[in-house]
Amino acid sequence: MNNTEMVGLVRMAFDRYHTVLDRISDPRTSNWPLMQSPVPTIMMVVTYLYVILILGPRLMVNRKPFKLREVLITYNGAQVLYSLFMLYEHLMSGWFWDYSYKCQPVDYSYNKKALRMANLCWWYYISKLSEFTDTFFFVLRKKDSQVTLLHLYHHSLTPLETWILVKFLAGGHGTFSNLINNVVHVIMYFYYMVAAMGPEYQKYLWWKKHLTTIQLLQFTLVFIHSAQVLFTDCGYPKFIGALLLLHSAIFFVLFAHFYYQTYRRREKRIKAD
Repeated sequence: MNNTEMVGLVRMAFDRYHTVLDRISDPRTSNWPLMQSPVPTIMMVVTYLYVILILGPRLMVNRKPFKLREVLITYNGAQVLYSLFMLYEHLMSGWFWDYSYKCQPVDYSYNKKALRMANLCWWYYISKLSEFTDTFFFVLRKKDSQVTLLHLYHHSLTPLETWILVKFLAGGHGTFSNLINNVVHVIMYFYYMVAAMGPEYQKYLWWKKHLTTIQLLQFTLVFIHSAQVLFTDCGYPKFIGALLLLHSAIFFVLFAHFYYQTYRRREKRIKAD
């Protein structure tokens, strides 16, 4: 096969890929920023992993940890406000009045509320890209113990998942997990904001252990909610419902393992001593 034939095959495969993608994607979001192709999102995730696992530690090896107190307070406070905004929008776009908690199809129309939900899904996707900053701060502060497999898995996967959400399913049943995630993130980033204020505020953070419990509750609620799609036909793809079940189950196991390693094992060690 010569070079011309090879180029022709690649071009044909590329054109077919775009034809299939255009046929099954949400036409309302096709031309939105970063939505034309998954490549930019994939490249951002790959770059994130490279910086966190290779470049960052290499640059920090002979440097003292950065303090970043004011930066962390500002960043976490901004994430609290961002999550509150998205929580409000999820409720006003459907989950407060209109959506069924049993099974909710995606509304692909151009009516005001459907577009409001689609637009929110895009902002939710952007929020997952912004959360890369969590890990960058760990590297700059040399908090290597916090860059766990769970942390990297979570921050690498969610941008890809939310890109798919915006591209194909901008609304409907699956956005319930986004709603619950916003609730959890308001609490979580508020905790991080107070923790960044300094040692004198540690006495107000006695509920750290319960933060992981709230996250476990989050995945339990998403699992139960997603399971309903498998037994109710409302037009929402059952395949996506099954993926949401798998997703929430994997995260439940990972967070449950983290909870046991961090709290239960420590309690047993203290009692043994």
